[in-house]
Amino acid sequence: MTRRIFGPGLAVALSMGALTACGSAELVVIAALGDGTDPNARLLDALEVQLLPYDRDAVFDSLAAAASRPEPEIPADLLATQVQISEARQAWTAAEARWGVLRETVDSLSRQLEQMDRNTRDYQNLYNLWEDDSDELARVERDRDGYFDQFTSLQEEAIGRMDAVRAVRADWADEAFMDVDAVVVAKIEMSGLNMVVDTTDASGGFRIDVAPGDYWVHARYELVSEELYWNVPITVARGEPMEVRLSRENAEVRPIF
Repeated sequence: MTRRIFGPGLAVALSMGALTACGSAELVVIAALGDGTDPNARLLDALEVQLLPYDRDAVFDSLAAAASRPEPEIPADLLATQVQISEARQAWTAAEARWGVLRETVDSLSRQLEQMDRNTRDYQNLYNLWEDDSDELARVERDRDGYFDQFTSLQEEAIGRMDAVRAVRADWADEAFMDVDAVVVAKIEMSGLNMVVDTTDASGGFRIDVAPGDYWVHARYELVSEELYWNVPITVARGEPMEVRLSRENAEVRPIF
């Protein structure tokens, strides 16, 4: 694993454990999709986490407010269509998973029936079960195909408008945020701290030594149709290690458009 330390105009790559600043404080970051009480929470491996000595949301908000024109909005009907596309995709994938389970079950029952005497009650009972599962398999297959057709139809109808809106918003962002790098460098210089970037390991976390001070823990994690966005303010002090948990509960859920 490689840790990156960013000071004003400087990027340095350090291996794990190489950061031993005098008087530093220890920070533990853990990323999971559940809260701290869920033992089965999915740990997020290989998630890039940035420890920023400035509030990135405030930076982008101020630049957006100072822009020569407001940010182009996403039409409400297009957002509604995106929700419909997401729901159709989820229904399709759920039906696909159910179809796979039923297909395996029906095949297994068929193999068992081939080895049995058709004149026995056990055969008849198992055959009835095979017949019921076969009927359900056919129904789920029809549902699956219908959901897929709905998903592709909605997506094909909206893709042109979505691409056009994305292009307009991207052009606006290029113009509005053209000075963001200079603003960030100034913020880092004012803080007297460094920006640190690290990635979580298989345990969903990492430990890091940093200078005491105010930071914002920033990360992004993409799901199927939405993004979990973190910009969590913390104050790091010397003493006992500080633990920060990134979860759905303290994330901003943003639609992926």
